[in-house]
Parts: sequence; C-alpha cells; structure tokens
Amino acid sequence: MLNGRLLVVAFEGWNDAGEAASGAVSMLKDLLDLYPIAEIDAERYFDYQFNRPTVAQDDKGNRLLIWPTVVTYGPTQVLGQRLAGAGSDGADAAATGAADDADAAGAAAGAIGGNASNIYLLLGTEPSRNWKSFTAEIMATITENEITGVVFLGAMLADVPHTRPISVFVGSENVQLRAQLSVEKSTYEGPVGILSVLGEAAEKAGIATVSIWASVPHYVHNAPSPKATLAIIDKLEELIDVVIPRGELVDESAAWEGGIDVLASEDEDMATYITQLEQARDTVDSPEASGEAIAQEFEKYLRRRDGKADGRGAGGPSGPPSLPPDDRGPRE
Repeated sequence: MLNGRLLVVAFEGWNDAGEAASGAVSMLKDLLDLYPIAEIDAERYFDYQFNRPTVAQDDKGNRLLIWPTVVTYGPTQVLGQRLAGAGSDGADAAATGAADDADAAGAAAGAIGGNASNIYLLLGTEPSRNWKSFTAEIMATITENEITGVVFLGAMLADVPHTRPISVFVGSENVQLRAQLSVEKSTYEGPVGILSVLGEAAEKAGIATVSIWASVPHYVHNAPSPKATLAIIDKLEELIDVVIPRGELVDESAAWEGGIDVLASEDEDMATYITQLEQARDTVDSPEASGEAIAQEFEKYLRRRDGKADGRGAGGPSGPPSLPPDDRGPRE
C-alpha cells in the first residue's frame, strides 16, 4: 500500500489500449473533489497534425474545439488549507469559501476512503515532441506539490482472450516498493512511451513509482474496454487505499464481453482463434502450471527415467513436462 501524496497518471494514446488507463483516471476525476493545479502549454508539446484537436457540442448545441493537453489536478481540500493558512486580509473571503470547499471535499473523500484527500491526478494526451522539457515541467509540479509517490497506469494490446479475467501486471523500479508490495521489476527492453520517461525522472528524484498495466485483447483494439478499466481500478484500489465505487462499470464490462461473444459467434475464424487463446491462458493459470507443481512433475519424470534405465519400468513420458510461457510484463 502506498502512503503520502500520490499522483495517479494516465495518457491517452500509445500507452492506453482500449482507453483503459485514461478511463480509470477519468473515473477517479469524477469521484474526487479536485481542481486543476497545472496545465502544460500545448503549443510546445503537440504536433496538431498528429494529435489533432476535436470538435464537440456543448449542452446548448454550441460547437467547441477541444485541444489536446495535459492537466494535473489536486485536492480542493489542500487548496482550502493553503488559503486558510495564508492569513492575509485580502484572502479572507477566498479562505472562507475554500474552507467550505474543503468541508465538501472531506465529505467526498469520506465517501470513497480516508486517503482520498492525498490523491492527485494527471490526465491528458501523450505529447508528440520535446519530451525532456515536458518531463521537467511535470517534475516541477510534482515537487511543488510535495508529491511522494507516482502510480502510472497503462494498457497494452496482447494475445489474451476477452472471456478470461484481464491480466494485470504491477511492477516497480523501486527496491523498497517491490519488497513492500511483492511486485516485480519489468525486464522489457525496447521502445517506450512517456510513462517510462516520467518514471525514470521520478525515481532519480527520489520519488517512488509503481506501474499498473492491463492487457487488452488485440482483436478488439478499436473499441474502449471497460473490462480492462475495471481490472485497473481493482488493482489501483489495493495500492492507494481508496474505495472506488464502480458505478455502471461492471454492467458495461459484461455488455462488452457479451458483444464480442456475438461477433465471435458470427465469425468462425475469430471463434477458433479465441478458443486457442483460452486454452493457452487456462494452461498458464492451471494449478499444474505453478513452479512447485512443475518441479514435482519433473522429479517424477527423473524417477521414471532412472527406473527405466535400471530396468525397473518402461512407462512414463519421453521427456520433461512442457513449461507454460512466462509473463515478462508490459512493453512500456
């Protein structure tokens, strides 16, 4: 479990298969009483031909341009405490209003857990240029707000079936956190996203980080995956000591799975492929696939082999039991 002020981070784009990670942070944003504490200058970090602005309509039917950006949010309760602590005459009215907001924030925090007032969020689109400057700007916000830990959320496309529980990998580059949370260090080598760049900068600054990655079936990559978002929320809740109401997410996850079942029933090739993925997953998850069970089976094989060599028996397998594929963690 992580303590202190925590920043939960998700970026739309390369790190966000099925919109699972950004969906989890958006869900937290709707639940918590937060206000924007920092927004990056989009002109410096986005190529608008790559990350294009979108157009939408407001409640009154007016067309709005929505530009890609990255915003960090902090607890309104902390704002109230800062203004109340300022003590200047000019800030009295603001402090009074902020105190009321702080009370409301406390009530909201109580609704989803006592640690809610320590949760900060960062949500936006992965920048397309100037990553080093971008990272320095985010790190300045982290330092200014005395954030002590960062939780990165990501989702990747993988060869996994939609009918089984979503695989979630939790890893950390921090030795103490790995021991505390009983998680692994990623062994991935290759191209990375902005999460890895921010993670390295945070660890160098002495800020502990942990990553949560969900695996999304690659054959449904064009649609949002509420089931993957739900899996991330489940794991996040364990780590940050906040009870997160699921709302309609459970029903949406069931509907998502059911919709894919219908598509597969109409496509024989797709159905066959999903069956193969299910068999592979069940093999990995079976009790026989545990390290202890594999070791026991191997010992049995050696005894049978030695017995055959001594003329005491002729049965048994011709070789050691096959091992299931290992989980090497996310391709960050």
